[in-house]
Amino acid sequence: MLETAEQIRAGGDPLGDRLVAVRSQPQRRTLGQVLTPRAITRPMVEWVVDRRATRVIDAGCGSGRFTLEIARRSAADVIAVDTDPLATLLTRAGIAALGCSERAGVLNADYLRLALPPHDGVTAFIGNPPYVRHHDIPAGVKTWGRTAARRAGVSLSGLAGLHAYFFLATALHGRPGDVGCFVTSAEWLDVNYGAVVRGLLLDGLGGHSVQIVEPTALPFEDAAATAAVTCFEIGARPRRLSIRMVDGPASLTPLGAGRAVPRERLEGADRWSPLILRPPVVPEGHVELGEICRVHRGQVTGSNATWVVPSGDRPPVPERYLRPAVTRARELLDAGERLESSAALRRVIDLPADLGELNPDERGGVEALLESARTAGVADGYVARNRRAWWSVGLREPAPILATYMARRPPAFVRNIAGAHHINIAHGIYPRAPLPDRALDRLTAALRAAARPELGRTYAGGLVKFEPREMERIPVPTIDRLLED
Repeated sequence: MLETAEQIRAGGDPLGDRLVAVRSQPQRRTLGQVLTPRAITRPMVEWVVDRRATRVIDAGCGSGRFTLEIARRSAADVIAVDTDPLATLLTRAGIAALGCSERAGVLNADYLRLALPPHDGVTAFIGNPPYVRHHDIPAGVKTWGRTAARRAGVSLSGLAGLHAYFFLATALHGRPGDVGCFVTSAEWLDVNYGAVVRGLLLDGLGGHSVQIVEPTALPFEDAAATAAVTCFEIGARPRRLSIRMVDGPASLTPLGAGRAVPRERLEGADRWSPLILRPPVVPEGHVELGEICRVHRGQVTGSNATWVVPSGDRPPVPERYLRPAVTRARELLDAGERLESSAALRRVIDLPADLGELNPDERGGVEALLESARTAGVADGYVARNRRAWWSVGLREPAPILATYMARRPPAFVRNIAGAHHINIAHGIYPRAPLPDRALDRLTAALRAAARPELGRTYAGGLVKFEPREMERIPVPTIDRLLED
């Protein structure tokens, strides 16, 4: 026990290390519990201390890494808050080891519903809000979020993660002149449901700066997650906000550095990451892919269980309406450079909108299939209700090049020699004018070489997604170069 106390006084977190050892990663993932490395806590605490805060709120304290670092560096009062009883117990033990119990308190409570006592000085909010995806947020918390969003004058998407709720709660807890510094996943910068955070930073939270850790750096020791450190000054309406990307946590100091992006650009952008990235350099002899090709996401079936069948199955529909298709990203990843055969692929039932095309012998089997689908509720689904005919998937023509668009790696680009169709797990790349096979092979190779993760959107866990328009920005050789002998 004495050795543990000495490690805490020396700046370590042996109790947090034991928490990680005791709880499995799935358990901690359910709680959104990811401990923050000191390379991130230290510059965040330094930023808060420089703001001369006299009270600090550690939002979602975990094992107390921010609380203890504040206690070592500042005379401010600290209130650590967490819903996890074990985490708050460990934080209390750390405070006792430092001997600062008279100015550091711990609350086993919900930060969102926290009632802070009045304070005359500057309050700082700091922490690593739990990363819990919207699927796992309790209904009561979502109800709180909708009410809180109305109070704050913003809109909260039902797809927002719990870290967005912490930003919202902080806007309500704080008062003008207070400050804050949170480390979260970086996805809120670019996704639609991150709009609540972006909006709060422009009006209410007073965004000061955002430091994005290079997505491939994997800044957290026990989670494959991205990181963005966001500093804000509550009540300010910033004319500009500094944003930069650093290559790792060690490069975060000093927080606040970066490119000053004017408010007008932030307000007009639905993604903030591109504001700090230089547009891809288009080398001489190259153009953006979109100049020579269109990129289309595959068709949504509306019910894969109904319309996608294993290659060996024989549903009661004519063979001509059974389209071999890429229905899993893994099929492209495993294909390598060329998809040579469709024999192992599943097939999509792609019936015509006008069933009058079927002859009388074919109608019986198709009608039986459709009646079964109606009984299963397929005809009432959103996708089915918005099609010309609910039973007609409407696959696009096979694309000569297929691409994955979401993975923890750059997209895989595959020549579609087999002429397979694709559904919405892949993008199809269609030349605007016909290209010979040699040129298509060269184009596919050029795409593999040029696609960089930063051209897409990086989500928590390091997942990189390329929307069609983003894929069309990849630099590729001109048509003349593709056609060279």
